[in-house]
Amino acid sequence: MPHAIITLTTDFGVNDHFVGAMKGVILEAAPEANIVDISHAVQPFDILDGALTISQAYSYFPSGTVHMVVVDPGVGTARRPIVLTGDRHFFVAPDNGVLSMVYDREQRLSVRHVTAEHYFLQPRSNTFHGRDIFSPVAAFLAKGVEPNRFGEEITDYVRFAAPRPKPVDEHTLRGIVLKVDRFGNLITNILPGDVPKMFEATPAAFKIAIGKGQVTRICTNYAEGAPGEAFGIIGSMGFLEIATNRGSAYQALGAGKGSEVNVVL
Repeated sequence: MPHAIITLTTDFGVNDHFVGAMKGVILEAAPEANIVDISHAVQPFDILDGALTISQAYSYFPSGTVHMVVVDPGVGTARRPIVLTGDRHFFVAPDNGVLSMVYDREQRLSVRHVTAEHYFLQPRSNTFHGRDIFSPVAAFLAKGVEPNRFGEEITDYVRFAAPRPKPVDEHTLRGIVLKVDRFGNLITNILPGDVPKMFEATPAAFKIAIGKGQVTRICTNYAEGAPGEAFGIIGSMGFLEIATNRGSAYQALGAGKGSEVNVVL
């Protein structure tokens, strides 16, 4: 089996039967597959959160891994199921933009509209394509079926640009919180290159206004922050995060996903 790893990224949670049913379908078709859960805690219906999640994880897997991404509020509609062939990996997902950040990272890619229904589970539900379409397609990809067997290549696949910070005036940059992680860290869409003066050896004076508070210090690790202090840090995703040491910036600042983040130099 040349492509024996299949990863799962969904907004299904773990309280229902959905994830288990998908794994059963995969193992019935590809019993030697190794199934890895990346996350089933993507925010419900949140395509951007799904795009962030898979973009931060997929590249660490071996070449040939099949990544199944199911965040699919349009299930049962005319939205297309697709197979993406990237530089080293395969992806199976709905064509709703959930792979947008993968598209941005891949040098070479081919996207195909999955129309070969003989690979689907029958009868096919209108509400659970994760089980009936994406799981069997991922399994057959893992077994070595060539992507061109699933359908024709398309170029009009759905993709969106992740929100970028914008200058308000010559001293102020406005971004937003993209995600709140499990620890209450506020992950913004601001990269170090967006405000290089803030990260110089002798940084310019600054403040970051967010929620009901403000931040005036950048730390190099979480433990460097004083108890109860909100500070900035460049996290593992590469973005500016607002955090507190062993606390929740989300609770301390009353800010969450979509909150404005104003960096004033």
